Amino acid sequence: MGAEALAEEHDVAQTYPPIILGLQPSALVDHVARVDSSFLIHIPGEPGGSIPVAVEEVEYILRKMNTHVLSSPDHASPIKTMAGGSVANTIRGLSSGFGISSGIIGACGEGEKGELFIHNMNLNGVDLSRLRKKKGHTAQCVCLVDALGNRTMRPCLSSAVKVKAEELTKEDFKGSKLLVLRYAILNLEVIQAAILLAKQEGLLVSLDLASFEMVRNFKQPLLKLLESGNIDLCFANEDEATELLRGEPNADSVAAVEFLAKYCKWAVVTLSANGCIAKHGKEIVHVPAIGEAKVTDATGAGDLFASGFLYGVIKGVSLEECCKLGTCSGGSVIRSLGGEVTRENWQWMYKQMQIKGLLMPDIYPNE
Repeated sequence: MGAEALAEEHDVAQTYPPIILGLQPSALVDHVARVDSSFLIHIPGEPGGSIPVAVEEVEYILRKMNTHVLSSPDHASPIKTMAGGSVANTIRGLSSGFGISSGIIGACGEGEKGELFIHNMNLNGVDLSRLRKKKGHTAQCVCLVDALGNRTMRPCLSSAVKVKAEELTKEDFKGSKLLVLRYAILNLEVIQAAILLAKQEGLLVSLDLASFEMVRNFKQPLLKLLESGNIDLCFANEDEATELLRGEPNADSVAAVEFLAKYCKWAVVTLSANGCIAKHGKEIVHVPAIGEAKVTDATGAGDLFASGFLYGVIKGVSLEECCKLGTCSGGSVIRSLGGEVTRENWQWMYKQMQIKGLLMPDIYPNE
């Protein structure tokens, strides 16, 4: 089949299945850099969003952006390279910051980029026994961050190795509690297969709406996923929520969370500096963002918000506390470049959690 599991190759071998699994069909490496906003007009697509590009376009962007890079106080190199992808960011955050046993389902290519992904996730305690290694390329994404911390994403996925729908088995999901997904039309078949198997094994399913372009261009398949009744949690940001309700007389965040709550047990719309709004059952809450969080780079903010929120769901805390946990973890990642939280910023998050009286992770040292 051209693939091999990494169960014997990685350091994180768990006796029990991970509590939370993330499906990221293609392992991905992020190239993150702060650039001046004038550079964004020279690359395909609208600034601020995420649209797929060809490998030639990635190479072009990487070549050209060197002359537009802004200095980054938290990193010596102007370009930071790390394991990436929305689901990987969420799973890594759950494992590293919250101590929740978590694993990745997907595939990575051979070579330097595949090894970088494996090494980074290993260091953060992520179970990689469901990650297949295949011959071919590992996906890449260029993350361009402007001076205000806003990010523009250009992923290159088309030529990358990926796990296929027919390769998934019940054993991938058996014993776990929750599956994390990100909506992507290129991955729709494997997403649908994963949902079916996850539901057969009794897992909750969480779906992130990915980007406003994805919602705008592929709204009908998304609605079918929601209408299936198999999505238990749904995360959307403000732009995605607007696209979801485009054409409706009322398309604000409250209307969006009400719309999502028709199909999902938990519905969340994140509002950047204004926090988030969420609904579970008949309860609806609006939680402000953390004012102490400085914005260096918004990359991963929604992904890490999901880490905190899902930690709260697994621990059975209230909807309001889930949201507060999400704002703490989301606030931690935006303090430095890239979608991986630094050790210093995890400590910042723990301090915020203590101040707010939130449930501390078991890995937090009690002094």
